[in-house]
Amino acid sequence: MSPHIRSARLWSAAVTAALALTFVGTGQASAADVNNVRNAGFESGLANWTCSANSGTTVGSPVHGGTAALKATPAGQDNARCTQTVAVKPNSTYSLSAWVQGGYAYLGVTGTGTTDVSTWTPDSPTWKQLTTSFTTGSATTSVTLYLNGWYGQAAYYADDVQVFGPDGGGGTDPAPTVPAAPAGLAVTGTTSSSVSLSWNGVSGATAYTVYRDGAKAATVTGTSATVSGLAASTAYSFQVTASNAAGESARSAAVTATTAATGGGGGGTGLPKHAVTGYWQNFNNGATVQKLSDVPSAYDIIAVAFADATTTPGAVSFTLDSAGLGGYTVDQFKADIRAKQAAGKKVIVSVGGQNGTVSINDSASATNFANSVYALMQTYGFDGVDIDLENGLNATYMTQALRALAAKAGPSLILTMAPQTIDMQSPSAGYFQTALNVKDILTVVNMQYYNSGSMLGCDGKVYSQGTVDFLTALACIQLQNGLAPSQVGLGLPASTRAAGGGYVAPSVVNAALDCLTKLTDCGTFKPSKTYPDLRGAMTWSTNWDATAGNAWSTTVGAHVHALP
Repeated sequence: MSPHIRSARLWSAAVTAALALTFVGTGQASAADVNNVRNAGFESGLANWTCSANSGTTVGSPVHGGTAALKATPAGQDNARCTQTVAVKPNSTYSLSAWVQGGYAYLGVTGTGTTDVSTWTPDSPTWKQLTTSFTTGSATTSVTLYLNGWYGQAAYYADDVQVFGPDGGGGTDPAPTVPAAPAGLAVTGTTSSSVSLSWNGVSGATAYTVYRDGAKAATVTGTSATVSGLAASTAYSFQVTASNAAGESARSAAVTATTAATGGGGGGTGLPKHAVTGYWQNFNNGATVQKLSDVPSAYDIIAVAFADATTTPGAVSFTLDSAGLGGYTVDQFKADIRAKQAAGKKVIVSVGGQNGTVSINDSASATNFANSVYALMQTYGFDGVDIDLENGLNATYMTQALRALAAKAGPSLILTMAPQTIDMQSPSAGYFQTALNVKDILTVVNMQYYNSGSMLGCDGKVYSQGTVDFLTALACIQLQNGLAPSQVGLGLPASTRAAGGGYVAPSVVNAALDCLTKLTDCGTFKPSKTYPDLRGAMTWSTNWDATAGNAWSTTVGAHVHALP
């Protein structure tokens, strides 16, 4: 979602290529090969590193390994480049790698004496390894290693950087020792088939292994994991170990978790089986200006866009744009919320949007988020919250925040999400992890099937946005990887002016709904089975829908409500 029309991603082809890319190593390493990067894990702050325009700092979360990572924030004409001069040997081949997260991230070297190399990734909600290789020239004794983001994009994080190859003589970090056993292992969520866990990071660790009832269940690089494929209403014992090149730690203290009873999960009461969600704009960007009372009755969930970040980490606020909305007053707004609710509708507040950056990366900010959203629910009468964070999120602490909110709001809480397509390509992605972690209180995930470019479907094939196959093959990923059909909705723009790309006619939305629920009107992709409980559809926005004569809600709304 965006307060303005979001530009189509010019790099969609690059994203598609990145999704399909398989990295090939440079050959078997020599016993004498070392990592020539100093302070490669940023455990000593920014020692040995230089960041442009004071753009870099070190943080304790998120980290890939150890207890620190680099955070660098582009601003203005600065792309947040952090560099290190690395000693190398002439006529030698080196592998270059780093783990990155957050906004756009680039990794490269210059001064190789041969061909300088670089690699990059678009925004990534979880840790992702960049890797490439280079060969030094006959007179090259040092290279300049660099990491940078991109202008106007979100901050990026980097950790565990390597220039691996022959010892260049510049000195290396001390050899690793076996890490300590992780502390703080805790259960952060359960469903009928999964248990989500988190723990404290361990200095020097590069990976963690989760054990379920004594057997290995998962290996991850972060400090959280979701173990799936479990039986309903069953107790399991979990432990975790930390490891690095020196070996594996002892196992942590055990925790026990019991999976939920069999069921689809899902929070909120009073919604129809099939529902239509629409975003209402608390601003004027050229679309029809509306009061909530102007929103058609076809919309079952109205998401008020947007709550704003405050100076308190994790906390949000909401201010009605009375001036931009033609003098719409707070009292009228509250009365309209009550009227919609009396008509059986749900009105929630949306957090994020393209330009909304709310950072929840520790327990304190998670608590601030829950407290501030609940305060808005009490002040305005909102039924719940929509998570539309488009600059990445931390699954561990967002889960903590949403569970704290649910504890305050109770079982009537409406909880929706609107991730971008890249956020839901894999269950290991932060957004997808969060959805699975809170499955028992989650109402619906309305992924944005627009402003995307091409993406992989559940069959491993690449599909282009703006087609029925794009909708069905990408929805299939969520349906096959843990979300209940009642928690999956199709998010589309209401008109060509509402998004930079990915608009489809309402008839195409209806065809995708029929394909998923009845196996009719499919394109070349056909799901393996029907999903008659599919929740429905979402649009950005009710205002752009009104601008187009409410064609979207009239056509799609009636079709959604007539689904089996």
